[in-house]
Amino acid sequence: MSTEGRSAEPASATNALESAGFVRLIARADGDALAASGLLASALDDVETPFQVTVAPTVAARSDRLQTSTREDDVTVVVGTADAAADGDNVVTLATTDRPATLEAVDLVRDLDATPDPVVALAGIVASGGDPGAGESEWLLETAREQGLLECRPGVAIPTADPVDGLAHSTRLHAPWSGDPDATREALADVVDGDPADFDADDHRAIGSLVALDVVGADGATDAAAETIGRALRPSATPDGPFETLGGFADVLAATASAEPGTGVALAMGHDVHERALEVWREYGRRTHAALETASTGRYDGLFVVGIDDGPVDAVARVGVAYRSPESAVLAVGDGEAAIATREADSLGATLEGVARELAERAPDADVDYDGGQRRGYLRFDPDVDDATIIAAVRDLL
Repeated sequence: MSTEGRSAEPASATNALESAGFVRLIARADGDALAASGLLASALDDVETPFQVTVAPTVAARSDRLQTSTREDDVTVVVGTADAAADGDNVVTLATTDRPATLEAVDLVRDLDATPDPVVALAGIVASGGDPGAGESEWLLETAREQGLLECRPGVAIPTADPVDGLAHSTRLHAPWSGDPDATREALADVVDGDPADFDADDHRAIGSLVALDVVGADGATDAAAETIGRALRPSATPDGPFETLGGFADVLAATASAEPGTGVALAMGHDVHERALEVWREYGRRTHAALETASTGRYDGLFVVGIDDGPVDAVARVGVAYRSPESAVLAVGDGEAAIATREADSLGATLEGVARELAERAPDADVDYDGGQRRGYLRFDPDVDDATIIAAVRDLL
């Protein structure tokens, strides 16, 4: 049974970390958890507490790492859910169903008398599917703006100054030219001219307008596409950040969390790895859009199924539900893994746990593992399990 929806009491968590001789951070594999881990790791680094960060993509993987013997003064912080049997006095769990893990980490960092990086925190909130500056994150947005770390401008939320590169590989949008730099360059030919460093507000506004029209006017685009692309427009630029915009930063966090978490952790801690992170992000985006282009699809009541041969299932599900799904949930099925994404803000942790149990009953040799968070879920299973079994288990519980 996983520890869904329960986090450590602030006082006990703070006391545990302040007295720790060594801290292990074990995070789920998404941009929100990566940002949360980076904020905590930076705070520990400031006070010279030794630490190690590991990204584990499933509940079982995190639980297994929790079972590793540690010294008496070692503390483990789990960003995500883990087996309740592994809980103990030296374990701090950041896992809630109603707020990003990044906000949990921000609270803990401040309790440790450290200052969280507002740009990293806001990028984590965006990666979780939240709106930066909404609700309890308003002070983070105000702090970043007061310090000159964020500037509002027209355009699209991408990580690079070059709009062709940024738009072609972004997983925050899906247009007919997505994944193909040459096609993207041709699409932008009438509005992009000259050095991107010289672009003014009108240039960025023209790019944003073209992108919005291409996204909502694409064959297969759903009503949800207009709302989703709207959230990627009028971005917050990050003049001193590793990437051009806050949304672009979130996109890179999501990519590295899935494809190269070591680079993602270093990025979230503020290390100079942005060039490598962009390489990972480009390949992640290219594979995502290529998979969507060639995917098989099936529609069920409340569920849209996307079958792919290759590509990151997490991003395929997320982009699919945002731009291509006529249903409110998408199941992306690959070889031995699947991902679920929904338009609802609810946590899928309990649902994924139920799906895993259902799959284990339908296919006893499936060796099922899972993870779940807000708007997302992940399944890992034996590749011999047929797609129909996966689909049936998800339909029964979603």
